[in-house]
Amino acid sequence: MGASSAKCEELADLSVAASRFWLRAHGRDSRFAIRLLTMERKAWHSSLEANRMKKKPDLPQGTLDLLVLKTLSLEAMHGYGIGQRIQQLADGMLLVEEGTLYPALYRIEQRGWIEAEWGVSENGRRARFYKLTRKGRKQLQEEEQHWEHLSLAVAKILGAN
Repeated sequence: MGASSAKCEELADLSVAASRFWLRAHGRDSRFAIRLLTMERKAWHSSLEANRMKKKPDLPQGTLDLLVLKTLSLEAMHGYGIGQRIQQLADGMLLVEEGTLYPALYRIEQRGWIEAEWGVSENGRRARFYKLTRKGRKQLQEEEQHWEHLSLAVAKILGAN
């Protein structure tokens, strides 16, 4: 759960506590109070879910492969480590969710750009460690060139008067 989700949950709990206080002060019967609290809690949860659904993806489509390939060009690592390294290299500005990362790793492995083997992580757990293949290094070069071209084009457009 992200920081904003935790904050919304905290606010929902505070709201419920405030509702309970109001109900005690105004002497409403318990069935009414339970209905009110339940409705309020459901409203908070649906609002929280709506905010999650509105959230835009952290990465533009197609850039995850580039980031994974670049990360693995530095060293072989397990899936969770890849996500952490991307976040670290981007100074926390990017977050790659596990539900996005692992399907991407599978897809990239199927294309022959990376290969995986089982090993033991730093915390003693069994994990798949991924490394870049020769085909993956070639793909990384192509993806970097494409990204540089695209970035330059977007920068020109944004700089137009």
